[in-house]
Amino acid sequence: MPNAVVVGTQWGDEGKAKVIDYLSERSDVIIRYQGGANAGHTVIVDGRKFVFHMVPSGIMYPDKVCIVGNGVVFDCEQFFNEIRDLGTHGVSVTGRLFVSDQAHLVLPYHKVFDRASESHMANGKIGTTGRGIGPAYADKALRRGIRVGDLRRFDDCVNRLKENIAEKKFIIEQYYHQKFELDADEIIESCRSQAGQLAPYITDTHQYLFAMVQKKKRLLFEGAQGTFLDIDHGTYPFVTSSNTVSGAACTGGGVGPSAIDHVIGIVKTYTTRVGNGPFPTELSDATGEHIRAKGAEFGATTGRPRRCGWFDTVMVRKSAHLNGLTRLALTKLDVLGELSDISMCTHYEIQGKKTDSFPADPYLLDSARPVYETMPGWKCDLTGCKKLSDFPANARRYIDRLQQLCYSIPLLLVSVGPDRVQTIEVEAI
Repeated sequence: MPNAVVVGTQWGDEGKAKVIDYLSERSDVIIRYQGGANAGHTVIVDGRKFVFHMVPSGIMYPDKVCIVGNGVVFDCEQFFNEIRDLGTHGVSVTGRLFVSDQAHLVLPYHKVFDRASESHMANGKIGTTGRGIGPAYADKALRRGIRVGDLRRFDDCVNRLKENIAEKKFIIEQYYHQKFELDADEIIESCRSQAGQLAPYITDTHQYLFAMVQKKKRLLFEGAQGTFLDIDHGTYPFVTSSNTVSGAACTGGGVGPSAIDHVIGIVKTYTTRVGNGPFPTELSDATGEHIRAKGAEFGATTGRPRRCGWFDTVMVRKSAHLNGLTRLALTKLDVLGELSDISMCTHYEIQGKKTDSFPADPYLLDSARPVYETMPGWKCDLTGCKKLSDFPANARRYIDRLQQLCYSIPLLLVSVGPDRVQTIEVEAI
């Protein structure tokens, strides 16, 4: 398989982990290139469920190498929890799981700061996970972050840790008027212990990947969240703190653009969103509740119920522009199987005018009225289908129309259930 980037085309939760797991079989190295432990990637193999927040989803294949890239903000505690969980299920990561020495650390004071900042806001709450992602990226941009590679010279980190802790304590207590309950010495000693545990995993991953490219190894880049949570191109300010689009695979993975052959857009066949922010096709009715229940639409990280709505071709078309999509992977088609009628948004009306463009202005987006095209449902179970020809005619019509409205980008696969085997490949790359 050529080198490929896998991105979410909506607001995340599109089923990227399943597709990454599926494509990992024909890849050599799987690289997570952005985000942090606020992204939960769920993989189901032979009925066993694994949820990854730090470890790349491709780890389930014992002969694959997995890398946490420099663009990730790295949570040591979560990382080791996942390694232990994998070990209890007989999955060894020894010698095939590496962490970039340039990745920035998420530390306990980032999480406390995150929660304090969010609780201090009134009507403008973003709906963060409280995992410290934003504050860790802020420290990175302010050039006061602690990087994974710094742990190899831990004594040099101590003063910077003390300064950062003192700063966060001052802001939380003096500005947010909340109690800072962390102990600086405990944080430092915990980091010292983690430094020793992490040492075997710390690697110059840029150099490693360059060698893999030279050897013609197959690279698979794993994005977190979705396109419209991108800090530059998403529905700002209701976004995450990193770049989620395909271009971030180069900066967050440490490779040049010439290393990328394909960009695979994961497209849920309806739309969901976690947290606050505009959502033009949201369904606040029994149909939305049905989709949430049938699709088990609850956050893998927080357990929060996801907001559900009809498929929005306007946003997926913009996602195609931003990411340079070369293939679509459709997920959760089976969830729509009990509905009599299924709608998809073809364009918006904003301030009385038709538009095919997804506006960057959140106020305009919030006022957008979706215009729908409704098609008859197929009223049957698709989970046992093995090929597209097994689908009823109405399911095929829905797929064809969706694809047509999304620039007729070729389909890579269609998912009809959560398990690895419930995947129908359409056109290989």
